[in-house]
Amino acid sequence: MSKDIISTEQCIKEAAQKIFFKKGFDGATTRDIAEESGINRALVNYYFRSKEKLFNTIFLENIELYFAGNLNIMNQSISIKEKIIELINFDFKRHQENPDLTIFINNEIHRNYKRLLCVSPVKMQEFITLFTNQVNDAVENKEINYVDPAHLLAMISASIKFHFASKPIMMYMHQWSETEFSSFITTQKDLVIDMINTYLSIPEKSDR
Repeated sequence: MSKDIISTEQCIKEAAQKIFFKKGFDGATTRDIAEESGINRALVNYYFRSKEKLFNTIFLENIELYFAGNLNIMNQSISIKEKIIELINFDFKRHQENPDLTIFINNEIHRNYKRLLCVSPVKMQEFITLFTNQVNDAVENKEINYVDPAHLLAMISASIKFHFASKPIMMYMHQWSETEFSSFITTQKDLVIDMINTYLSIPEKSDR
């Protein structure tokens, strides 16, 4: 594949991601993507055949990146509590770098949840299996308090995604600028880490 083809495809994908993140699948058109990329509409159709195919490429690449990052953390030789901190840091950073990502993924899964089933089932299942097994091992070895891995994963996910999904109303209510919201998110991330860490910590036995 020539460099020109690669650069053209990449240019279309970058433009498509901006449009899909902003308008979703239903609101976006190939004309919007062509205008954003500065590439002829016919070329957009030539490279990706249809809006559906282009959308699936963008959607699946973002989901794949998410699970690939999580898997990389889960395969590190550190404790489960350290991995959870890394997972939280990774998720916060990912959403800060892509502020529309949460709404985009949530909306499109709600519109057509079967899209998520198209993601590499191996990566998704590998992450869930690793997370579940390592949390259960840590509980058994008395490294952390008992917790159902599914509940823990839901706690972590909800504690992160809520802030980005509700960003517009939070900024409106508090009259925050982008800088102030970013500062809030940084502090909130530390609070979430502290909250989860406290929840998982086994209380020290009293000498009494």
